[in-house]
Amino acid sequence: QVQLVESGGGLVQAGDSLRLSCAASGRTFHSYTMGWFRQAPGKEREFVAVISWSGSRYYPDSVKGRFTISRDNAENTVYLQMNSLKPEDTAVYSCAATLRGPSRGSYEYDYWGQGTQVTVSS
Repeated sequence: QVQLVESGGGLVQAGDSLRLSCAASGRTFHSYTMGWFRQAPGKEREFVAVISWSGSRYYPDSVKGRFTISRDNAENTVYLQMNSLKPEDTAVYSCAATLRGPSRGSYEYDYWGQGTQVTVSS
C-alpha cells in the first residue's frame, strides 16, 4: 500500500515556474514507477510525465522541454518542475504509483494522490 500526498500548486502568471512535490509513504518507494497526470474542468485526465524506478523519463509533446520529473528515493518524493507555464497548463495535478513499467495510461496506476490545483493566468 502506498499513500501519496501532493503539494506545491498555486496561482501563477504565464511564463512562471512551479515545482510540485509528491510525498509517498512506505519502504518500497524506490520500486515504483511514478507518474504525474492532470485534469482540467470538463476534460479527460491527461498524462504529464513518468519516471521509472531506474530513472527513465517520458513526457508528452505538450510539456516536453518545459516540465521535468525527478525523484528522490531517500526522501520518498517525486517532483515535477514546471517552467514556462501556459494558461492551458491549468488543471488539478495528481501523482500516481504503479509497480508496472512506465506508462502513459492512467489505468495502469494503482495508487493516487488527492491532487493539487495549478492555475496559470494570462
